[in-house]
Amino acid sequence: MSDNTTEALREEMVAICRKMNSSGINQGTAGNLSVRAGDRFLITPSSLPYDLMQPEDIVEMDFDGTYVGRRPSSEWRFHRDILKMRSDMNVVLHCHSLYATTLACHHRTIPSFHYMTGVAGGTTIRCARYATFGTQALSDAALEALEGRKACLLGQHGQISLGKTMEAALWLAIEVETLSRMYVQALTLGEPPILSDDEMARVIGQMERMSYGQAPDAEGANDVARPRHG
Repeated sequence: MSDNTTEALREEMVAICRKMNSSGINQGTAGNLSVRAGDRFLITPSSLPYDLMQPEDIVEMDFDGTYVGRRPSSEWRFHRDILKMRSDMNVVLHCHSLYATTLACHHRTIPSFHYMTGVAGGTTIRCARYATFGTQALSDAALEALEGRKACLLGQHGQISLGKTMEAALWLAIEVETLSRMYVQALTLGEPPILSDDEMARVIGQMERMSYGQAPDAEGANDVARPRHG
């Protein structure tokens, strides 16, 4: 990967991290972000506030766990392992968004109470079992919860969202937080009804056709209505 490409990724990472905080899904130095960069990956450094972070502070890591530059995020293990196991994804975003973390503190999986649960790729957004932060045990738990999914909660910790691009991963993290807030509020009225697996299969198929959470397709490619000519 060229130096110019890597520099562009570093600059975008800083911008996305600041969007994490400005969107309200992250606070302080919590959370972290990684991006595939050829046969390596880039990851945010440990304990550096996003408003002070500069592109040169982003850490370059090999998949063997060695790195160049500042000390990487304490959660580098699950970033490395997810990127290694999920060739369909290029970005791992982790944050401690308030409502997702509220559910994670109760080890609550988000069911298909709302059709948008399907944005994570399945009928549920699973909650991983608890493990100490920064450990291989946490990485193993995250990989298990992410099987066939693009997002999960981490027991008594936070959430992880994946994407092909940084913008897609951020979009999904915000959606997971929005769904978490709706679910917490719905639970105040009792357990909400759950959409059937058959309906969720239709929803997920529709989302894939309409590229939910991805860059827009060519103009009109997914339209049912057709533009008027003449």
